[in-house]
Amino acid sequence: MSATLREPASDLRGLPTEQTLPGGRDLDRMSSLEIARLINREDATVADAVAKALPQIARAIDVIADGLRHGGRLIYVGAGTSGRIGALDASEIPPTFNTAASTVQFIMAGGPKALGASTEASEDDTGLAVAEMKKRKPGKHDIVLGIATSGRTPFTIAAVEYARRRGARTIALTCNRNSPLERASDFAIVTEVGPEVLTGSSRMKAGTAHKMVLNTISTGAMCRLGYVCGNLMVNVWTKNEKLIQRATRIVEQATGSNHEAAARALKAAGNRTPVAVVMLAAGVSRSRAAAALKKSGGHVRHAIAIAKG
Repeated sequence: MSATLREPASDLRGLPTEQTLPGGRDLDRMSSLEIARLINREDATVADAVAKALPQIARAIDVIADGLRHGGRLIYVGAGTSGRIGALDASEIPPTFNTAASTVQFIMAGGPKALGASTEASEDDTGLAVAEMKKRKPGKHDIVLGIATSGRTPFTIAAVEYARRRGARTIALTCNRNSPLERASDFAIVTEVGPEVLTGSSRMKAGTAHKMVLNTISTGAMCRLGYVCGNLMVNVWTKNEKLIQRATRIVEQATGSNHEAAARALKAAGNRTPVAVVMLAAGVSRSRAAAALKKSGGHVRHAIAIAKG
């Protein structure tokens, strides 16, 4: 299949993220400490930019939790830095929350090889974007989140447009308002970080903002689904000694038990942290704890209540 290349959506020169930061014009003449201070000072503004988008971030958490609760998937789409940040967040969800790898996915312009190599031309390939999205067969319970600092990346826009036509819920994550990606999506999260210290290098403030947003969205959705108890990772993997020790400590903290009781419960639960938590918190057997978790859809706090009842 030949590539389908889309004409540029607009001239990038007018975008806030493409402007030159006045305080950085002499970057190449600065001392190492001056460079570090300037970057750090600009980085300190990112949290405020994210804070202004919190209502939209909260909306995304609710939409994503609802979709996942009904068997849907969260699919990140991006190119370059944006795609790599989406891939990073997606890859961290299974070990943190013990979800299936298919629950949170990523589509990267240029494919997995682009995670470690530059394939910048692929961000204009709309045909490839549609082909990759078609493979996922997006539906009404799926959420497709397109990430693009400019909001004008053809690959990302095409993937989001296709998913929306197929009934998926769509969210744009950008750093510039009124972009084509925002118009292609159901709603947008816009983190207006402004010019970069290194002009146009979106791996800097824009990348930091997007990582903060994705961390918040995915963690928030997992909290709403009950894969967190208090602020504890009660679904954490236990695939090595360090993680078993962490899980034991989590069981202690979640149930108020001592270390020895937590360790025994975890072992009796087959090293399944949520089962051990429900067993100790509700005072029930492994089988009853597992049944309660199944009935609650994996919501640990609800499972404890079910097991007690």
